[in-house]
Formats: sequence, C-alpha cells, structure tokens
Amino acid sequence: MSEIRKMREKRVKLWETAKAFVESRQDANGLLSAEDSAAYDKMEAEVVEMGKTIERMERQEALDLELDRPTARAITDKPNTPEGKPAPKKPTATDEYNSAFWRVMRDKAVHPDVYNVLRIGEDEHGGYLVPDEYQRTLIEALQEQNIFRQLAHVISTSSGDRKIPVAVSKGTAAWIDENAAYPESDDSFGQISISAYKLATMIKVSDELLHDSVFDVPSYIAREFARRIGAAEEEAFFVGDGAGKPTGILSATGGAEIGVTAASATAITFDEVMDLYYSLRSPYRRSAVFIMNDSTVKALRKLKNGNGDYIWQPSVTAGTPDTILNRPVYTSAFVPTLAGSAKPILFGDMNYYWIADREGRRFQRLNELYAPNGQVGFLSSERVDGKLILPEAVKCLQMKAA
Repeated sequence: MSEIRKMREKRVKLWETAKAFVESRQDANGLLSAEDSAAYDKMEAEVVEMGKTIERMERQEALDLELDRPTARAITDKPNTPEGKPAPKKPTATDEYNSAFWRVMRDKAVHPDVYNVLRIGEDEHGGYLVPDEYQRTLIEALQEQNIFRQLAHVISTSSGDRKIPVAVSKGTAAWIDENAAYPESDDSFGQISISAYKLATMIKVSDELLHDSVFDVPSYIAREFARRIGAAEEEAFFVGDGAGKPTGILSATGGAEIGVTAASATAITFDEVMDLYYSLRSPYRRSAVFIMNDSTVKALRKLKNGNGDYIWQPSVTAGTPDTILNRPVYTSAFVPTLAGSAKPILFGDMNYYWIADREGRRFQRLNELYAPNGQVGFLSSERVDGKLILPEAVKCLQMKAA
C-alpha cells in the first residue's frame, strides 16, 4: 500500500473519530463545552493539515513521474517524404535548436554556427521563441500550479481575437391544427470575443549558477516561472475585472450568476448549500464542481444534513478530491472568504470558462543590465485571456451585505 493511500485512510479515520467525539460530547442543545470544543478544533486542524500533506505528496509523485520520463520518444510515424526521408521538424523543435538555446542562456555558445541556429527562432522584437520541448515543460508546470487550468477549457490561438458563437436563445415547438401554418421559431446567436493580455515576469540568476553544470537551470526557471505565472493567472481567472487582464469567473460583469444569497454575512447553512446545488440546471450538475477558499472549507466541515450526517465526505482514493453532495471540492486562495457581499462558493461546470493561450511564450536573456552584480536576468512573458462563455453554467453563493 502506497504512503499516500495510508495517509488518506488515516485522515478518514481521524475525521470519523472527530465526528464521533462531537456526537458523544454534545449536550441537549447540541453544544460543546469550551474544553471539548478546543479538542475538536485540534482534531479538525489535523485533518486539514493531513489533507495538505497528501496534496503535497501527490504533487511530488507527479513531478517524480515527469522527471523520470524518457527524454526521447520512439518514432512511430511512417515516412511520407520522397526517398523515405523523414518530414523536417519545425525550427524550434530540432535538437540543434534546443541545445543552442540553452548554451546561449548559459553563455557557453562560442561557435558562430550556434548563433546561426538561434537566428531561426529570433523574432522582430529581439526575443526568442522557447524550444518546443521546453515549451511543453512550461505548460505542464502551469497545470500543476494552477487548478483552474485543469478544470477550464483551454484553447490556443495564433493571432487576432477568437470569435466564439454562443446560442443566446433557442426556438420551441408548438401544437397546431391540421392544415395550419407552421409557427416560426428561430434560434438566435451571439458572439463572445477572446483576446490576449500580456503577463510577464523576470528572474535574476547568478553567474556561478549559470556556469555550474550540476545546477539544472531549465528546471529551476520552469518551476519559478510556473509559480509566478500560475498564481497571477489563477487570480485573474477568479477575480479579474477584464481591464488589462482576463475577466474572472467571479466578476460582477460577465461572471457567474448568483444562485443563492446567504441570510448571514459571515455564516453558511446546509440549506443554503443545497439551494446553491439545485440553482444549477441538472445538465450542468453532471460535471459540476465546488470551488472555495480553505477558510470556507473549514466552516462547511461542521455542517450536517437533516439526519445529523456531515455533508463533507473526505476522499480515500489517491488523486480524487473531497466531495460535498457527491460533487468534487477544489480550493483556491483567490476565492473570497466569508464576508459581507462576498462570493465564497462557486458551483458549476468550469469547462464553460475558456482560456485562450496565444501561441509562443517569450523567453529572453539580459546580459548587461545586472552584470555589475554578477547576475544575469531572464524575461518571460505570455499572452492569455479567459472568459466565462455561458454564465448560466456556473452559479455562486453570495453573502448578505454587511
């Protein structure tokens, strides 16, 4: 049995123990003494911390599997060029380009032919397209850092705005008499435009690290760029206002619809969670998930249904999230906490939030700017946009105004 599964089973047992403790110590009014309440809070905190430990172990396991992948793939395509010659690779996909790219990044390119190779990928603004192999590494790292990319619909665009047709209203059928005229009822369509906003960051690395063959510069930069870009992306995908950044799913304009408004500004009831669940139409509920902040998760852990059962169900299967009402629960630090007028819970099919990546992330080295400090700068940027295509597919719970 894997360590992760052992931890999950231990977490479930601890949670069952905590629930049994509460049920055995409650008085006639369902209240706990101060001492018993403190003991329960301690057990609950341990359940939460074990959940975070499990998530960290799963990320480490996924990263280990990624780093253990073979660096080359077997050739499976049939020759389709004259005289059996393989189809030429794109300039940025060649091994020669990839090798030359990192030699220049490490300042080890001393042969003029290497620079000639790099000119293939040079753009008119002086930046360099990242080699295809490293581009894939960056995308995979972003998926590990950013939960929203795992749930949303991601597309790639080459240039210009992407126009997405959306059915605004649909026609209906009607009962008619024999020989009567057929009623006209046409569908109407609208368009949503997804553009691209620029997201950028810079890293400074010492000359010693760049020239140390033991230090894995590509992996370090990929992880650091993933952390920065992933955090900035996820914040915009949740609460972005569309001004120079994507329109967030919680935006007042173009965001999720309000499914229910809580009676309190600081607390949530089980009935309100149930109302949110059924405010979403059944076709969307089949693929719907809950998304909330960790602090909201803590509040929901204490809620019970009418039978006295906790609505929170911790997962016992590796890679499977916890559930509420049999639907997965994901957490993000960028979802608001319980406060007046805030929207602390999202529930819906996140596949209707579209993320558009403009092809070609940029990566550039700065040699002279930080030379007096013995450092080299690296710039990275991407162009991305995100919008909720169908607002009715995602509902949110909004707190009462304070």
